[in-house]
Amino acid sequence: QVQLVESGGGLVQAGGSLRLSCAASGRTFSLFTMAWFRQAPGKEREFVGRISRSGSNTYYADSVKGRFTISRDNAKNTVYLQMNSLKPEDTAVYYCAADLSLLARNAAFDYDYWGQGTQVTVSS
Repeated sequence: QVQLVESGGGLVQAGGSLRLSCAASGRTFSLFTMAWFRQAPGKEREFVGRISRSGSNTYYADSVKGRFTISRDNAKNTVYLQMNSLKPEDTAVYYCAADLSLLARNAAFDYDYWGQGTQVTVSS
């Protein structure tokens, strides 16, 4: 079992930046692949990116590649999502998720644990 709590969301103008954090507690954090998803109103939950257990590998959705960066600090049990050059279409609730599997997976249903989400709103 692992508990996840996101923070750092807010309102930002287009072109701006935000950094989201996801603090984990419970089981050993370094055992989990961590991912970020987002969900806009009326849309399905969308994969944003993931980071391997050690932090050495990351993978991003095309829609955020080059603008968003995922990192983690296993000593602090925290994963981060740095979002730069934000666009109005990035507006969504952002969720972090944890997966115990060794497989590299991008589907929401593959992830076992979820945070409550944090709202990101990008104004034009």
